[in-house]
Amino acid sequence: MNELPQQLVNGLLLGSMYGLVAIGYTMVYGIVQLINFAHGEIFMTGAFGALTIYLYVLPDGTSMAIALPLMLIGAVLVAVTVAVGAERFAYRPLRNAPRLAPLITAIGLSLALQQAVWAWYPGATSALVFPQIEGGPFEIGGVTIQTGDVFLLVAAPISMAFLAYFVMKTRTGRGMQATAQDPDTAKLMGVNTDRIIVIAFALGATFAAVGGVAYGLKYGQIDFRMGFLLGLKAFTAAVLGGIGNIYGAMIGGVVLGVAETLATAYIADIPGMDQFGSNAWADVWAFVLLILVLLFRPQGLLGERVADRA
Repeated sequence: MNELPQQLVNGLLLGSMYGLVAIGYTMVYGIVQLINFAHGEIFMTGAFGALTIYLYVLPDGTSMAIALPLMLIGAVLVAVTVAVGAERFAYRPLRNAPRLAPLITAIGLSLALQQAVWAWYPGATSALVFPQIEGGPFEIGGVTIQTGDVFLLVAAPISMAFLAYFVMKTRTGRGMQATAQDPDTAKLMGVNTDRIIVIAFALGATFAAVGGVAYGLKYGQIDFRMGFLLGLKAFTAAVLGGIGNIYGAMIGGVVLGVAETLATAYIADIPGMDQFGSNAWADVWAFVLLILVLLFRPQGLLGERVADRA
């Protein structure tokens, strides 16, 4: 029990990263009812975009105080470019097709992006070292926060505050709400629904890029497969919070992160559960939780916000 505060903080940080990626799933689904299974790879390409800026654009020895903002810009540019390109050339032609067609396309795009990075990025056949913030770790009230987690601790609430303001207070945000509710009526009222959909993809990619940088800072390395499993967990977080519900995505991410951390820390200590080590169980709990949610509360914790377009 002495470790409980530390485990709760660890879960909160992990869940914040899940939530940043889950926002992209839930925004796109809320507007076009598409589960973009390539979104995990957009998260991955954002991390590689940040690393590219550090390795190939900035001079050697650049301090992280200068490098990190530029790396974040590079991550966002790469992730948004990939996401907008996917929407324009892979998903938009299938917008009126049966739902299975864009779903299969998303899975194919996910694999294609993985293999493209593996084949073309120098050294990507193995894990690449990600630059780290100097200093730390920090001790606050008996809880240790690693230096790499400080970025996530700051970026997650700022991202959510920006998103809340954008969706609720701006004209484009209200257009997104109208398109999610009834795209045909929104179009009749003068809303450019194609533009709104592109913005939804771009915003989701922006938050995924922030999550990709946070992942690299937290774990110290990135690889071309990093987006697949984390993307599935982020999708689980979106379902847990209520698919189509932006705030539910972040809450679902936090709940999932805390549940995974606590289960890994405590359930693995039960006799008979520790034979493979606690890390071997880390990826199990997210999908156990997804099954339970789908069985007992399929609408999610905060409920779905998806209009019936049948």
